[in-house]
Amino acid sequence: MNNAMLRTEGLCKAFMLHLQGGVRIPVLSQIDLDLHAGECVALVGPSGAGKSTLMRSLYGNYRADVGRILIRHGGSMVDLATADPRVIIAVRRQTMGYVSQFLRVVPRVSALDIVAEAAMARMHTLATARGAAAALLTRLNIPARLHALPPATFSGGEQQRVNLARGFIGGHPILLLDEPTAALDPANRAVVVALIREAKARGIAIVGIFHDAEIRDAVADRLFAVTPWQDAA
Repeated sequence: MNNAMLRTEGLCKAFMLHLQGGVRIPVLSQIDLDLHAGECVALVGPSGAGKSTLMRSLYGNYRADVGRILIRHGGSMVDLATADPRVIIAVRRQTMGYVSQFLRVVPRVSALDIVAEAAMARMHTLATARGAAAALLTRLNIPARLHALPPATFSGGEQQRVNLARGFIGGHPILLLDEPTAALDPANRAVVVALIREAKARGIAIVGIFHDAEIRDAVADRLFAVTPWQDAA
């Protein structure tokens, strides 16, 4: 095994449509991906190829049908494809962060506390976590007057920036980004590009989906093609 932070071996995933007579829809076939510290790998491929399915499989939201998903966690490699839920939760808490396209949080919790809670795993006090959260929210152009409000009251772009702050502040060694700039204006996209570059410089390994070619070219060290299943070898 090389020094990869994340590696998949022969990963396959299909979905069973039980309400359609048990129709099986294959999506991923024999995915071999490796990711190293300090690099950003961008998933590319046509719509429907399985990029988001691969991302959710890497995070453990979808169980692999075949193959392995190896994560460097706690000094050893853990196979998320066979890990029990407690291990998956520990990996998410300590090792692998995920920024999805949608912010899902407990209602009525303030934006500041949502981000600060994600920082508590690596900061010693709530005050320190809140200070870091406020600074990152401000950097992402969420004004201080909004920090105490729940994100349900925010625009889509503001919610995505809270989502990004929560993902980046955790300091996970591995970070998954699913369309992180989709709802953002050019100024905020530039902030996200800077955050990704800084994370790479700290040795964080990143897998991302970037439909914006300019953003992808600015942050990706290499591309990984996700091939539609019917065309896979």
